[in-house]
Amino acid sequence: MLFEELDYRPTPIGELSLRRRHDLMLDTEVYEIKLGEDFLMTSLFTASEIALANLALAELAGGALEVVVGGLGLGYTSRAVLEHDTVGELLNVEALEPVLDWHRQGLLPNGPGLCADPRNRFVQGDFFALVGSEAGLDPEQPGRQFDAILLDIDHAPDHHLDTRHDAFYESAGLQALARHLRPGGVFGLWSNELPDTNFTDRLAWVFGGARAEPVTFYNPYQDREFTQCVYLARR
Repeated sequence: MLFEELDYRPTPIGELSLRRRHDLMLDTEVYEIKLGEDFLMTSLFTASEIALANLALAELAGGALEVVVGGLGLGYTSRAVLEHDTVGELLNVEALEPVLDWHRQGLLPNGPGLCADPRNRFVQGDFFALVGSEAGLDPEQPGRQFDAILLDIDHAPDHHLDTRHDAFYESAGLQALARHLRPGGVFGLWSNELPDTNFTDRLAWVFGGARAEPVTFYNPYQDREFTQCVYLARR
């Protein structure tokens, strides 16, 4: 495997690096973002990130949908959102300035397409702090509500990048998020783990109903299938 470090920057949560490598076994280019020595995301496995968008938007009828993606990452969820003609506007809320820069500079494959789509807008900010505020997720329209809010920042509901995120996954934090959804709006959450019944029940208590959808894909390195999941709840 041949590695190239495209950028490396300090952030409030640690050293962030963007790497590109050629995978000899699969004969493909792979983009990876690392936080210190931990892998945050890779372009090799994106099925569940894409499913997050498609499963959530399948719950919604009508057009000109207004959508938020919390955690831009490599942009696969956002790209999948914009592939739906029913979407009228997408806000990407990302706390880490380097990630936004990498998309704007074309260092990531999905960056040029996202930047060229007039429906797309980047918002630099702490998703969790914005959800907990009265002004909400769009600094240009305080108090705005959305048809869908899709979140992919932490590894799982009980495995967080930062302890400051912990409170969001409790009932009060989820109730705060629900205020930023229109009636009938959908909350979607990506998880690297198998479905957690306790968290699904918590979502159902807050929203009135919820489910976890397993997303299974083949991992060629381990020569076996691997399952992540997407949680869905509707206000």
